[in-house]
Amino acid sequence: MKSNYPERIVCLTEETTETIYLLGEEDRIVGISGFTVRPPRARKEKPKVSAFTSAKIDRIIALEPDLVLGFSDLQADIAAELIRRGITVLVFNHRSVQEILSMIRTLGAMVGAAKRADELVGAYENNIDHSLARAADLPRRPKVYFEEWDTPQISGIRWVSELITIAGGDDIFPELAVCPDGMSRIIGDPEEVIRRAPDIIIGSWCGKKFRPEKVAARQGWEAIPAVQNGDIYEIKSAEILQPGPAALTDGLEQLQEIIASWAHG
Repeated sequence: MKSNYPERIVCLTEETTETIYLLGEEDRIVGISGFTVRPPRARKEKPKVSAFTSAKIDRIIALEPDLVLGFSDLQADIAAELIRRGITVLVFNHRSVQEILSMIRTLGAMVGAAKRADELVGAYENNIDHSLARAADLPRRPKVYFEEWDTPQISGIRWVSELITIAGGDDIFPELAVCPDGMSRIIGDPEEVIRRAPDIIIGSWCGKKFRPEKVAARQGWEAIPAVQNGDIYEIKSAEILQPGPAALTDGLEQLQEIIASWAHG
């Protein structure tokens, strides 16, 4: 008898793929994004049918999915075309830590793994609580500049800003973090970073290698404490810029290590 849950799922972004694997329901996945690196076995097991803003529509159709999962307005055109072709599509639009947890619960319910999803969310919530407790014991809090892209300079999205706070730091552009789209988080005046004087700079240039020496060489940035003290770090985009389990585990852990090392001097 056919299952009451989707049996052939295409995931257009990494976080839903990783979540479904963690739920133990990976057999339901029939296609993934070419940018997927978590879990590593997914790249070997599943056909790659999309980038981020583009997809092989005919190949997706050929897989006969009963559900396609996407993320954000950047995949709206892909979603619209699939819907026109008769495919059921769900596009998540989560931007905060709490919304990431809600996404995991929603996805768990959709694939018949609600109990396992609750267990995962509970573990992530406990990890966040422990992180907050450790942060409260730090002797000082750094000002942190998180850069998501370099030309133009784009500051960190909301869940990254929240994770910086959880780890014991203060995002220097909290007013931009609440903006859902990258265009709204462009830093029009690079000297504003100089004025806000971050103690730590963290780069995660989505899809390309972060170059700390190029950041340090920007005009006037030698006055920034983070540049003077060499506190410029990279967190790979797959570990912090996908709104799913990776950010809540590896991403948060790396933020903690960077901030604790600075705080203890």
